[in-house]
Amino acid sequence: MKEQNLAHNVFFTLKNTSGKAAEALIEDCYSYLKDNPGIIFFSAGSMVQEHNRDVNIRDFQVGLHVIFTNKNYHDQYQVAEKHNIFVERNKDNWEKVRVFDTYIR
Repeated sequence: MKEQNLAHNVFFTLKNTSGKAAEALIEDCYSYLKDNPGIIFFSAGSMVQEHNRDVNIRDFQVGLHVIFTNKNYHDQYQVAEKHNIFVERNKDNWEKVRVFDTYIR
């Protein structure tokens, strides 16, 4: 079976929904999560406020998008020291965190 890339998408709903709080979380995403082994693509940013159609989910402030070479790299990332520091630094402001992991082509 061919090794598959894994897309790891995380959507953060914050307790403090200010733009400043969202920007602080985005900065921490780049500081602690971007440079892990096996990452093919990395991005983090704020919800697009002007997209307000019936199909748009709008109950989050920050989205994190990481594509890994494979599941093994994803699993290593989950227990990496920098990932754990990121969680500890930011979890007190998380109202809800949703994770969508998919194998991609």
